[in-house]
Amino acid sequence: LRKKRYRRRAVSTKVASLVLAALSTVALGVNLGGHGRALALPMVAAVTVLAGIEPYMSWRSRWVSMEETRYELNRLRDEIDYYLVTTSAGDHDQEQLRIFFADQQRIWRAVSKQWREFRASDAAAPTPGLRDG
Repeated sequence: LRKKRYRRRAVSTKVASLVLAALSTVALGVNLGGHGRALALPMVAAVTVLAGIEPYMSWRSRWVSMEETRYELNRLRDEIDYYLVTTSAGDHDQEQLRIFFADQQRIWRAVSKQWREFRASDAAAPTPGLRDG
């Protein structure tokens, strides 16, 4: 659900920016009784805002991160399924099961670390317009 929401927001932001940029260019080039500039200026301002929102919200980065995590977890699940199907219940090697569990934990640790670093960089970012001291 989150992945779809992040993807939708990333795509919507990009499409809205492109449409507004194109419309502002058209508004400047078409004679609208002298109102082309009055229409284009707010559109360009909106494009600027949208261009600033995406890096701040990182919807695309979140979406890609979720895709990568899903791939890793699905790959591990496939390996586990294959192992369970090709070995009888009495022959399951405890060490192999520990390895599968360790791989799962490694994937979750990597994702958690990435999110912590992402949030830390947000908190450490200076606020524009404020001066020190």
